[in-house]
Amino acid sequence: MSTRAPIRVLVVDDSALVRKVLTESLGRYHDIEVVGSARDPFEARERILELAPDVITLDIEMPRMDGLTFLEKLMRTHPMRVIVVSSVAPASSANAVRAMSLGAVDVVPKPEGSMSVPDVERYLVRAVRTAATIPTSRLQAPRRRVIPPAPGRRSFSSGTAATRLVAIGASTGGPPALETVLGAMSSDSPGTVIVQHLPPQFTRAFAQRLDGLTTMQVREAEDGELILNGTAYVAAGGRHLVVRKTADGFRMHLKSAPAVHHQCPAVDVLFDSVAAAAGPSTVAVLLTGMGADGARGMVALREAGAWTIAQNEATSVVYGMPREAVEAGGACEVLALDDIAAGIARKLAPRYAVAQ
Repeated sequence: MSTRAPIRVLVVDDSALVRKVLTESLGRYHDIEVVGSARDPFEARERILELAPDVITLDIEMPRMDGLTFLEKLMRTHPMRVIVVSSVAPASSANAVRAMSLGAVDVVPKPEGSMSVPDVERYLVRAVRTAATIPTSRLQAPRRRVIPPAPGRRSFSSGTAATRLVAIGASTGGPPALETVLGAMSSDSPGTVIVQHLPPQFTRAFAQRLDGLTTMQVREAEDGELILNGTAYVAAGGRHLVVRKTADGFRMHLKSAPAVHHQCPAVDVLFDSVAAAAGPSTVAVLLTGMGADGARGMVALREAGAWTIAQNEATSVVYGMPREAVEAGGACEVLALDDIAAGIARKLAPRYAVAQ
């Protein structure tokens, strides 16, 4: 029997009902202890100093100070593991996704609408357990370094059917990492398919945020859609994303099937399909994340002739998925986050590169 101390959680939300629901949900697990709650950021600041929680759940819309402002101040002065618990309304979803760029480690939907309390509990417990494993030294607000594409070195005609693919998988810490990688890729980069582990209610907002931060077009993937150069496609939450080779190019299909590695969409499902459809015409990347999702798929891609890149430990928020891929022999090379876009470009075409 484990003697490890339970994970200490502080619940921050202006709704008494939400505080009660989250406290009761987390309280059902022996390895988690809710040590207190707060109604707003000012009360939360006092509770943090008094209770020293391991993890904080944070609402975005609160009186006196909104959650984003509080999160930005917190990560600058007292970095902590923060999980955003957000409404799924469009504006709230967009702010929740932005919170991950400010240092939040995950986002979970509130129990409302189609999201039942058991559904939220499942997401929340997994997020709390994952957050607790992150070293505090890696909790500073992410620094997004945008490396502008080098002019005159482009090889892919934007808007045409992709003949080569980039496939990327990510989990915890992935949103800011993807901002860095896609932000350094040209507007006419090859068609790019992405699995980022997020609840279904947030993948569209995440794609829209990336679209506003990169020179590529970014959108949520749609069933049957042809993959075009210059466009990145984010897998829709709740369905697996697979790629098939057709007469007119590569097409995406959304598949309702059981979770793999507790995830849907799963990186392994995407990577396995890309290995079969595109093989050596692929560059694949596995970014920061907990667990082993993507490791098996990276091995399949490498065996199919693809070039595979794993993010290194020093720049990963959680060195889980990349580590598993490296140890399984699935990674052709291991690169720091800021070097991954250049690594992709180097393997796609001799004349295609990004600025160093």
